[in-house]
Amino acid sequence: MENLIATSPGLFPLPDWAKSELSSLKGHQKSDLITGDEPEEIERIYTEARSEAITEQQNAGLDRVVEAQVRWDDMLAHPLTLNDAVETGGIVRYYDNNNFYRDPQISDELSHSGDVAAELTAATELIKETPLQTVMPGPYTLAQLSSNRFYENEKELLSATASYLASEIAEFPDHETLYLLEPSLVSTPPNDELAPFVSEKLSEVSAASGGDVVIHTYFGALNEKTYAYLMDATVDALGFDIVAGDRDKTLYNVTEYGVTQNVALGVADGQNTLVESPETLYERAEWFCSQVPATEFNDVYISTNTEPFYLPVNKHRQKLAALATATTISGEVEV
Repeated sequence: MENLIATSPGLFPLPDWAKSELSSLKGHQKSDLITGDEPEEIERIYTEARSEAITEQQNAGLDRVVEAQVRWDDMLAHPLTLNDAVETGGIVRYYDNNNFYRDPQISDELSHSGDVAAELTAATELIKETPLQTVMPGPYTLAQLSSNRFYENEKELLSATASYLASEIAEFPDHETLYLLEPSLVSTPPNDELAPFVSEKLSEVSAASGGDVVIHTYFGALNEKTYAYLMDATVDALGFDIVAGDRDKTLYNVTEYGVTQNVALGVADGQNTLVESPETLYERAEWFCSQVPATEFNDVYISTNTEPFYLPVNKHRQKLAALATATTISGEVEV
């Protein structure tokens, strides 16, 4: 099969020891979550957790290593919640699950932060030979996860989040790939007016990266119109959820509107503790590629379909190892 690359969409679960120590140091209230100016003792815990996460990826044999985003208390909203132009509101549900984040209320012009670039720079000191993969929310998802108190309309808000992300990504250290996570394109698709603008803004953000850019979507399949416009974005790969939702719908979009030369496939369930075998993960990737016979993909990234922070650490590590092993399987399989 095509060149399989084992990787992760980031946002790893915190190890139990880190949860315990942070609980005693930070507490559990909204005001106790990450602010960007944590005391040295808290920073030490995050540094050790980052190092542990990088080591576990290297031990598993992944082809790309992520920083792991262990500081991201607010999940994909994190890059906004630390911005000076944003006030953190009440706790709101993170998509359709039992996780919550602080509502980032944009009250002024978004300005450069540099927080994520600093995380990645720290990670590069720990990563040796395995290529670095960076992770950020896409501009549409970041806009959807925020409350707009400043910009006149959705279009202006999307333009602002794209410009902000581009300015952050431009300062990233050298990286092989950039994953832009766009689950909101599935959960709350853009309207007819906004949909073509989303592709334009994704291209703008993509251009700021020096690596291969993947737009990864999950929590199901994209609707037809969103997918059609997404194909106009200038990126290296589109990512699809092969675990949740209607896979036939995804295949219809791909065969009807085309697909990028590289693809990313969420073949392991990031929200289920059942650890799939490497053979099952390979079969899911092989199934997708075999359904698009007119296309010979260059690279096929395989990962969990969603962020894995929902999982216990031991199950997550087992899934990483299974993904890495799946890339070593060769030959045809029955699907």
